[in-house]
Amino acid sequence: MMKLNRLEKVIDKMKEKKMDYMIISDPSSIHYLCGVNNHPGERMYVLLIDAKGSHRLFLNKLFFVLQDVGIEKVWFSDTDDSIALLADAMQSETTIGIDKFWPAHFLLALQEKMPNNTFINGSSVIDEVRMVKEQDEIETMMHASQINDQAIERLIATLQPTDTELSMSERLLAIYQELGASGHSFSPIVAFGKNGADPHHGNDETRIQSGDSIIIDMGCLYQDYCSDMTRTFFYQCVSDKQKEVYNIVKEANLKAQAMIKPGVRLCDIDAAARDYITEKGYGEYFTHRLGHFIGRDVHEYGDVSSQFDMKVEAGMIFSIEPGIYLPNEFGVRVEDLVVVTKTGCESLNHYSKELKIVD
Repeated sequence: MMKLNRLEKVIDKMKEKKMDYMIISDPSSIHYLCGVNNHPGERMYVLLIDAKGSHRLFLNKLFFVLQDVGIEKVWFSDTDDSIALLADAMQSETTIGIDKFWPAHFLLALQEKMPNNTFINGSSVIDEVRMVKEQDEIETMMHASQINDQAIERLIATLQPTDTELSMSERLLAIYQELGASGHSFSPIVAFGKNGADPHHGNDETRIQSGDSIIIDMGCLYQDYCSDMTRTFFYQCVSDKQKEVYNIVKEANLKAQAMIKPGVRLCDIDAAARDYITEKGYGEYFTHRLGHFIGRDVHEYGDVSSQFDMKVEAGMIFSIEPGIYLPNEFGVRVEDLVVVTKTGCESLNHYSKELKIVD
């Protein structure tokens, strides 16, 4: 059924921006607003929100949805002009918001049929609502992160001298399923030794060696919500330089979390970690933003970065993931998800961040 409180928040933002209609094509956002979980491929799939209240869900007959979603469903087949049906549902000389996911060939066809309308990027009206989680969403994401905590403990306990990055990552799915998750929220990253210097390394047949750092970046999907966490371990021994870098990254993570509370700017949270890493002489090796928002999608609208000066609000959930990546040597990343509370923040992850040597 349509989530009326969420819909009302979207309509309020539409009115602020003087939008008459909003076309939402992102399946994740449609699921968020009306509970329909559909992945239509190349076919048109649109939730049309009318600021005056006459909402419609447009979907192909191939994806038959039996449930009552609380709004009118408009069906079409592959031989119907779906864009004409959509155009007929809107008045001319109005302002229509389009989400950033709608393919250009649909938008261009609609613009041809409605030349007297104004089309604008309306993504913010849904993105900003999704940024602030409701209590049931927070509880679900806390549970997803608890699964992640348990899964990484089980996974690292299985490490064998014959392991490759691929063999470790392949074991993770079964662990998630045993713990009640439906699968990965993204393809896990397992990076040994110098491979860890690539923040988005693709798992390969590299075999674990004594003295390697082990970066494990992993997340599961639980009741349609994502988790995401990174921990770095060391195999059999750790060098003084590895220990130094690890402790700098861990401290950067803690410094960023310590300053999070409503009213603090996201760019300032990024600076807290980045400035500390720079002060310690490794600033050029911290090569990505500090974090990203997360929810139904593992990467949602919003960055914890120098380019994002939005002030945080209670209910926002995002990652804090500083890293140092030394080419041809090793990498370290320590990542938690945090939820902003009324007075600060709470980490959704509780697996230890203390340096750990595994063998």
